[in-house]
Amino acid sequence: MKDAIHPKYAETTITCNCGSVIHTRSTKQNIRVEICSTCHPFFTGKHKFIDSAGRVEKFQKRYSKKS
Repeated sequence: MKDAIHPKYAETTITCNCGSVIHTRSTKQNIRVEICSTCHPFFTGKHKFIDSAGRVEKFQKRYSKKS
């Protein structure tokens, strides 16, 4: 490898808005994120399906099998 062309790779802390702290290594220092794996609805199972303008019912009505 060539010398002095690679960025510095050091210890860093990733902090989420929920208060979760993750220690890892990165080229950036002290990263702040809005959503992490401990508070994201997909990973926690608290996923809420928001239906706007009845699109789900419209889809089900259109593609449901007719008896």
